Amino acid sequence: MSEAATFSDRASESPSMAHRVRHAVLWRSGSQIAGQLAMWASTFLVIRLLSPADYGLFAMTQVVLALAGLMNGYSFAGALVQAEEVDDERIGRVFGMLICLNFGLAAAQFAIAPAAAIYYRAPLVADMLRVQSLLHLTTPFIIMPQALLARRIDFRTQGRVNLVAAALGAVTAPACAWAGFGAWTLVAAPLVMFVARAIGLQLVGRWWVRPRFGVGGAAALFGMGGAMLASDIFWFIQTQADTFIGGRLLDPHNLGLYTEGLFLTQILLNKFIPAINEVAFPAYARMQADRAAVARGFLRAVRLIMLAALPFYLGLAVTAGPLVRTVMGDHWAGAIPVVRLLALAMPFAILQILYAPATNALGRAGVAARVSAAGAIVMPVAFLVAVRAGPQGMAAAWIAGAPLMAAIASGLSLPVIGIRPSALLAAIAPALKPALVMMLGVMAIDGMLPAAVAPALRLAVLVPSGGAVYAAALLLLSRDAVAELRALIGGRSAA
Repeated sequence: MSEAATFSDRASESPSMAHRVRHAVLWRSGSQIAGQLAMWASTFLVIRLLSPADYGLFAMTQVVLALAGLMNGYSFAGALVQAEEVDDERIGRVFGMLICLNFGLAAAQFAIAPAAAIYYRAPLVADMLRVQSLLHLTTPFIIMPQALLARRIDFRTQGRVNLVAAALGAVTAPACAWAGFGAWTLVAAPLVMFVARAIGLQLVGRWWVRPRFGVGGAAALFGMGGAMLASDIFWFIQTQADTFIGGRLLDPHNLGLYTEGLFLTQILLNKFIPAINEVAFPAYARMQADRAAVARGFLRAVRLIMLAALPFYLGLAVTAGPLVRTVMGDHWAGAIPVVRLLALAMPFAILQILYAPATNALGRAGVAARVSAAGAIVMPVAFLVAVRAGPQGMAAAWIAGAPLMAAIASGLSLPVIGIRPSALLAAIAPALKPALVMMLGVMAIDGMLPAAVAPALRLAVLVPSGGAVYAAALLLLSRDAVAELRALIGGRSAA
């Protein structure tokens, strides 16, 4: 049986798309949650052992890695997911291209590492980037099986591999930190995880096809992938402009305060929303002939995601002080105002990134590219204006830019999906009202606590109190949303 038949036929075996999507979401999100719990325990332990300057140096290398990530061929592998049909020939050519691109990227990164160190005025950056070039050698053997497994909406296999890789990374990081590796700790742990994922997907993915080195016969896939690549390039500019600008104009300590404050606030945005989008893209693609179904699915996704995102971020904004001091340590106190500001901007950023899977699956990758192009102008300008105010100024740039980007994304994407703005607002409202009640309640409780209460104890009071207030407000103000969530978890509702 050909590879195309293998993956296409398996995609039609299960009784309903709703069941398959629900199963995929549970596996992808469940494995993500389990893996992240292990990684967070490791990460916050390491944060207490390392200095802000260590994280500032690591952040400087991430701009180069993110730029290389744009050219690793992921968008072309993603086109395999969106395509109605693929065959061994096309799959092999994409795989061959991935190998050529990523081995070339490894060599290029090794060569330009000294230039990056000169730009940032940090010699250690060159050595870090040279070691990190090894990451690219594993990339083809991760991207290819992930794309083919996603095509058949099989996230169970990926989930098992990701859990093992996360566990290995969670052990490596604190071990290196305790051994005194400093900033090298942050290089070693991802390298262990990448190698583990590449090996694991070879062992359990059962996907291997012979790489073919040429572009003939894959023009359609490359066309779709090219549009997605354009979107990724603009997205890179939007998301990496802060570190690129701040890395030049801020010292490593202040850059570390900003980047780790951003890391804390982007936990949901970077760790869980992409996992949901990974399931959403192939699901929307399989439903692309029924645009009304895609619209209903998108609104349901927004409604359910905001039920978690809005209370998380509004709660984070009002508990930033005790949270940072408890989890990260007193030497990170300078990140507290950064976290407060960023937490208020992140719900808008989440809304922006929810659109791309739907518009891409509908064959309109150019929409996401236009949104990202706008972001590539808006966010760098905001950071250039704000950087002189230090880490807090960088965070304030998000307050200005994220709502504007959400509005631009909505204006361009909603007509393509077939949704009115009023329907979008109606999907957000069930979470917004209870979350605002919770925020005010936590602020009131915090004000009643004595100033001398230790941060850990204060946090232990505020978090469960906020959860209780949100649950009560949700039951009182948004009963339909609660019923929908229960039905989905219990498998009584379409995914």
